[in-house]
Amino acid sequence: MHILFLTDNFPPETNAPASRTHEHAKRWVLAGHRVTVVTGAPNFPSGRIHPGYRNELWRREEIDGIDVLRVWTYITANEGFIKRTLDYVSFMLSAVVASLFLPRPDLIVATSPQFFTPCAALVISVLRWRPFVFELRDLWPDSIVAVGAMRESVAIRLLRKLEYFLYRRAARIVSVTNSFKRVLTGNGIPPEKIAVVPNGVDLDAYQPGPKPAALVQRLGLDGKFVAAYVGTVGMAHGIVTLLDAARALKSRPDIAFVVVGTGAQQAELAEVARREGLDNVVFVGAVSKVEVRDYWRLCDVAVVLLRDTPLFRHVIPSKMFEAMGMERAIVLGVKGESEEILLESGAGITIPPEDAAALARAVATLADEPERCSALGKKGRVFAAERFSRETLASRMLDELLQVSAE
Repeated sequence: MHILFLTDNFPPETNAPASRTHEHAKRWVLAGHRVTVVTGAPNFPSGRIHPGYRNELWRREEIDGIDVLRVWTYITANEGFIKRTLDYVSFMLSAVVASLFLPRPDLIVATSPQFFTPCAALVISVLRWRPFVFELRDLWPDSIVAVGAMRESVAIRLLRKLEYFLYRRAARIVSVTNSFKRVLTGNGIPPEKIAVVPNGVDLDAYQPGPKPAALVQRLGLDGKFVAAYVGTVGMAHGIVTLLDAARALKSRPDIAFVVVGTGAQQAELAEVARREGLDNVVFVGAVSKVEVRDYWRLCDVAVVLLRDTPLFRHVIPSKMFEAMGMERAIVLGVKGESEEILLESGAGITIPPEDAAALARAVATLADEPERCSALGKKGRVFAAERFSRETLASRMLDELLQVSAE
């Protein structure tokens, strides 16, 4: 089977969509299938193109047996609704044009969160007479409203109509959460059309280990209990809560917070920490996919946060599974399906979203109970191996694609 996969993000970008697509696609190649990924020049989230790449009309490369075609897009940082929309639309148009010069696939897959990429998949499916599969990673545009980037408006209502038009036209929807499926079926999408394949972790790549001594020394964390946030520092992620918790724990010199990643709010929050003298918070910035594993090993506990909004009860942050793979205990400030998973796994402590006092208490408790902290981390890896191995999940999604291709 030849799979044409459209995605805004792909390695060397390190965000969740890029990792999921890469880790699934390379396994599909090993299973004997051909995968062509159409994407843009890597630039997320800073809007700066990664070294070794240019924003070209057409560039081919091979990554782990995957045929990768990079097309021109309007590139901007991950901020500003209009500029980001121009980015999405330019990729949509470039992907459609590029597809006409590629061998005819057996089916097309497009991943969200934004759905201009699925729009491209729909057009390609019509032009090439092949079905398309919508991989649903977020309820967009509802998430735009949830983080305050836009208010309810005519534009949002029109985008919502487009969203459900695409759901109806897709041959299959692959959702990353059961909650998303419930929302769609509640709005009239047939449940048999929706498969759930959650995010997970590559347990071969994410192996636990001791703290990297060189990294500990470089960041001045020798002898400290480290609570780390690893991921995008954006409007949705509630990192202000982490800074508030750090203020509350300034009297604990044995505890430090590390923020690994960049995004729309990273520079602003790092400046706040510097200005207020929060020397118990270290902002690292963007790191490579290989380097991020050392930062997981550096930490004692993973902090997973989102803002307190009803929409995020449907979300499962993929960093949960990476933390589980690395045997790190989790402090989770997210309600809904994420909380249910963590409680079932026994891999950490749940707190109310945006509750800095609760975050400070949870981190301090685990710092004072290292044996408990270690035990929680070990439970997480066992649970991830049983339920969220990337190997198993890639196979499940491939089964869905094979069914669509055969219909």
